[in-house]
Amino acid sequence: MIVAALSAAGLAPAAETVSKPHRIVSMNLCTDEMVLRLADRRNIASITWRSQNPNDSNVPHLAQGLPINHGVAEEIIPLKPDLLLAGVYTTRATIALLKRAGIRSVDADVTRSIDDVRRQYREVAALLGEQERGEHIIAEMDSNLARLARERPSVPPTAIVLHPNNFTFGRGSLVDDVVTRAGLENVAVRLGIGEYGQLPLEIITMNPVDALIVSSYRDGPSAMATELLRHPVLRAFRSNAGVRRP
Repeated sequence: MIVAALSAAGLAPAAETVSKPHRIVSMNLCTDEMVLRLADRRNIASITWRSQNPNDSNVPHLAQGLPINHGVAEEIIPLKPDLLLAGVYTTRATIALLKRAGIRSVDADVTRSIDDVRRQYREVAALLGEQERGEHIIAEMDSNLARLARERPSVPPTAIVLHPNNFTFGRGSLVDDVVTRAGLENVAVRLGIGEYGQLPLEIITMNPVDALIVSSYRDGPSAMATELLRHPVLRAFRSNAGVRRP
């Protein structure tokens, strides 16, 4: 799953002066996870419907039993949120309408590194008045990263990450940072892929790797984009590479 980083300039200092919100609404799957991990349940007025789906969310167990929304103003306004968290790509017309209605909202951007994730948790924790919980989450993450660094092999195994339509993640992406910190070499970087790009099947088969990390997303009707991940060429390729499904 992709996470979010706050984009508002000067947000963290401003967060120190506001009171702790008690009617938090999230309209973004990434901010859902942060809210669920940081805030008291009694202070969460609504999260997105996707947060309860294990195919989408990392923490569906934390979302169960909470009110959900589908990102429309008619659902959000009656909740009278004192803080609305959304993404920079979350239905902009709806967000603009909610701002006009006087709802305090914070937009979030896509993170591109573990450092962004760390900074983002601190900023959101400050907004929610849960700095201690934020530092606990960061400390746990840093402990796991330190363990991975100690266990990193001298010659990193090679890997390719594939999503529907054979999209992959290269230099400058959060996925690349995670793969590298896990002790693998992201072959997409070697092939000159930037933050996000496609890899034709021919290129994949010409660059055998030790691990083929394939998206497990299967929610929704059949589509050519997802069927590509089951292509016979990839099935044959998998016989020579370990296959991991996130």
